[in-house]
Amino acid sequence: MRRALREEMVAMLDAPPPPAPTGRPWVILVTGVNGVGKTTTIGKLGARQAEAGRRVLFVAADTFRAAAVEQLAVWSERTGAVLVRQAPGADPSAVAFDGMKAALAREIDIVLVDTAGRLHTRTNLMAELAKVRRIIGREVAGAPHETLLVLDATTGQNAIAQARSFLEAAEVTGIVLTKLDGTARGGIVFAVRHELGIPIHFVGVGEAVDDLRPFVASEFVDALLSAEPAEAARVA
Repeated sequence: MRRALREEMVAMLDAPPPPAPTGRPWVILVTGVNGVGKTTTIGKLGARQAEAGRRVLFVAADTFRAAAVEQLAVWSERTGAVLVRQAPGADPSAVAFDGMKAALAREIDIVLVDTAGRLHTRTNLMAELAKVRRIIGREVAGAPHETLLVLDATTGQNAIAQARSFLEAAEVTGIVLTKLDGTARGGIVFAVRHELGIPIHFVGVGEAVDDLRPFVASEFVDALLSAEPAEAARVA
């Protein structure tokens, strides 16, 4: 029974890897609620792309939280990425517009767009996110080519509502599951995958630059099943 359960769980989560960049610039929009680790995730994704020899540009469209811009500035120094920013409180769509223009002018390979954390219940903020997406698509054909939703692994059933709202506003193509280095096991992704069909692309297991890893369904399920029975039942 355990073997059959494992096979079923792996099959539920298994999905093709994220698409390989096929054009330049390849634009990735990163979204999520407050405190899930979007900016850190962008920095780590940028580091992975830079290590692969690609030119990276960060767009600091989280103009609400000044610390987010400073975080991206640190990551841009670490990775050699170009940073496009404006003053705190600027229109996120204007920053996105500047970012697309800079990416085209500088022949950037990968663009990672940070966005402010927003509650999925705030319709005005979700509309703002949709506007950012439209601006990006207007300036770069086919963009954003990926839209990643960052989910905190400690989130319970509320993750489904989050994912559904962001899917509607931003056409999410993949999930990054963060904070798996704590007590969380991330079992909620089964419900998200089953109900909404969104694949998991990366998992965060720590603070180091290499602690953002491609999602492997078999490894994830094995880690989940290795939890203590009571804990596994609680998080699954």
